[in-house]
Amino acid sequence: MGDKGGDNHSEVTDFILVGIRVRPELHSLLFLLFLIVYGMVLLGDLSMIGIIVTDPWLNTPMYFFLGNLSIIDLAYSIVIVPKAMVNTLSQKKTISFAGCVAQLFLYALFMVAEAFVLAAMAYDRFITICNPLLYSVRMSRSLCIQLVAGSYLCGWVSSILQIGVTFSMSFCASRVIDHFYCDSNPIEKISCSNIFLKKMVSFSLAVLIILPTIVVIVLSYMYIVSTVLKIRSSEGRKKAFSTCSSHLGVVSLLYRTVSFVYLTPPSNPELCKVASVCYILFTPMLNPLIYSLRNKGVKDAMKKVLWKKKVLL
Repeated sequence: MGDKGGDNHSEVTDFILVGIRVRPELHSLLFLLFLIVYGMVLLGDLSMIGIIVTDPWLNTPMYFFLGNLSIIDLAYSIVIVPKAMVNTLSQKKTISFAGCVAQLFLYALFMVAEAFVLAAMAYDRFITICNPLLYSVRMSRSLCIQLVAGSYLCGWVSSILQIGVTFSMSFCASRVIDHFYCDSNPIEKISCSNIFLKKMVSFSLAVLIILPTIVVIVLSYMYIVSTVLKIRSSEGRKKAFSTCSSHLGVVSLLYRTVSFVYLTPPSNPELCKVASVCYILFTPMLNPLIYSLRNKGVKDAMKKVLWKKKVLL
């Protein structure tokens, strides 16, 4: 078990996840916090997916993207949180080498896919407001499927490259990962290999993922604002902006938490862990709330479901 003293990563069969450092008497409280928030993530995202799938009025591109966003939020929470909860109460706190590879692969895949799905949603809002007469032509079912499939494909390719350079490193220095899940930067710290190639690949991937998605989102909203300001009635402007408020809320929440995670100084790993909790747990929990509170279609669909339950009772 563990590192046998060799100088190649193949000698490592497992890693130790340090987790969030708290006093031993607070472990149960931390587990309870994870459990409550994780339960809310499951409830919120599964409810959102169920409403979108079952309500025929929500069979539109916007809700197709929203459904996939909920699937992605749910997926990367499932990939990380259950293991983190188990390790919170466990003395062992280990994860197998294969489990660590799988966790990083899936986490990176869904993280990248989310960025591209949010960009696709921005483009959808742009077509809705700026070219409403061409909406059904521009945002066809086949295009929506291609955009979502392309988002997952980009996530898959970037994940393959990420785990390729990360786990090709040697781990003769240590097998203790100072985090509550397998992330690229903490794994990099326990390597005794030259990490220049890994740094270059990570930087290149970040540029290729962040730059085009942010450009699409920013340009879409520049055109949207320009179009909305030309609307004469205040009611019309309010209605147009209301269709974008939920998406803007989710985008700002995502990029703020991700920036917090990856721009936190390496000298403060505990702060980085807190930022990761915000991204992995609180963002998937808040996304369904943002859409259900600000989106008329979702609110109406929820009212129908609650009314049906009331009638049945």
